Amino acid sequence: MGLKKLKPVTPGMRFRVMPDFAEITTSKPEKSLVTEIKRSGGRNNKGKMTMRYIGGGHKKAYRIIDFKRDKHDIPGKIVSVEYDPNRTSRIALVQYVDGEKRYMVSPHGLKVGQTVISGPAVPPELGNSLPLSAIPLGTIIYNIELKPGKGGAIARSAGSYCQLLAREGKYATLKMPSGEMRLVLLTCYATIGSASNPDHMNVTSGKAGRSRWFGRRPRVRGVAMNPVDHPMGGGEGRASGGHPRSRNGIAAKGQKTRSSNKYSDKLIISRRNSK
Repeated sequence: MGLKKLKPVTPGMRFRVMPDFAEITTSKPEKSLVTEIKRSGGRNNKGKMTMRYIGGGHKKAYRIIDFKRDKHDIPGKIVSVEYDPNRTSRIALVQYVDGEKRYMVSPHGLKVGQTVISGPAVPPELGNSLPLSAIPLGTIIYNIELKPGKGGAIARSAGSYCQLLAREGKYATLKMPSGEMRLVLLTCYATIGSASNPDHMNVTSGKAGRSRWFGRRPRVRGVAMNPVDHPMGGGEGRASGGHPRSRNGIAAKGQKTRSSNKYSDKLIISRRNSK
């Protein structure tokens, strides 16, 4: 699992830095766990564009991922580690002893042939899923539930992880990928390890066309628009655009947009931007 730099045979390859895909063991997904994914192109049910800069891109199939890891006390063998076009981390195909196959978000360092298991009394080893009440303090974890039984919602993207710092009452204290300190119920499940593909942050596309393959259209700066299109548009020559703000006129830098009475405020010990 690393990066490779290509020979500059073409202008697009000159600055291209891409993953070496060394950990990938197969290029074909498990047929029973693949379903169709419908693309909206940023349009709603009336055909009106509600999200700009979305459209095109290569056709993709959705891999059904087991975020809940609710097949308790049944060991499963890692059959393959695969690329998933719908997420930045790698996925692993698990075949359980009863014959069922499921995809899981692969942790960094997971190899084909290893055994994973989930449950309240399983050992805290790489790829195993346990409730926060059973995980040793200081452990690096990922794919963490926010609500018991709902499935992993925190630390699922490439290279991300949380650290279990403390337990008190019915809550565990987690240090989030952003640096935020947060309380999560002890009955929530998490997986041991960190999400795979940590080198994703160092990948360089090399050309704008590669973003188009991912379905991302060119993004236009507000200062390059006309006054009718954006609050920062217009002016003589190359105007700075004034105070940075969104297309709706909401200040983009410095203004707090989070609800002052959000339900999860009481669960946050310290915010990510606190000194």
